[in-house]
Amino acid sequence: MKIYDGKNVMLGRVASTVAKELLLGQEIHVVNCEKIIISGKKVFTFALEKQKRDRRGYPLKSQKYSRLPDRFVRRAIRGMLPWKFNRGKEAFKNLKCHIGVPPGLANENAIKLTKESAEKLPTLYYTTVGETCKHLGGKIKP
Repeated sequence: MKIYDGKNVMLGRVASTVAKELLLGQEIHVVNCEKIIISGKKVFTFALEKQKRDRRGYPLKSQKYSRLPDRFVRRAIRGMLPWKFNRGKEAFKNLKCHIGVPPGLANENAIKLTKESAEKLPTLYYTTVGETCKHLGGKIKP
C-alpha cells in the first residue's frame, strides 16, 4: 500500500504517476486531494469546468461530474487508465482518495512528489482542486 500526499502537486502529474502504479497492481491512497493544483488562470479553469458540466444533454444518461475534491481527483486518475478493459477497471478498484488525512493513515509515511511540485510552474497562475469544486457549488466536508 502506497500513500501519496497531494499538497502542492499538479493534478495531471500526480494522476499519471498514480495510474502507472495502479496498473502494476499497487493499492494507492491519495491524501489532501483538495490541495492538488490545477495550472492555468482561475477564470479559465472555472469556465472550463462549468462548461463541461453544462454540456450535458439528457441528464439521466450523460456523464456525471462530481463537485467533491476527492471524487474530482479520482475521475482525473480514471482518465489515465485503460477504463474499457478489465485491467483498467481492476486497477481503479485499488484507488482511494481522501480529503485531508484520515485518522487511520495519519501515522503512515506519505510519499511527497517533489518532481511534480507546483514550484516548477513557470508562472504563478494556478488554482487548487478545492477552490474549483467550491466555485462549482461543492460542499467540502472538514
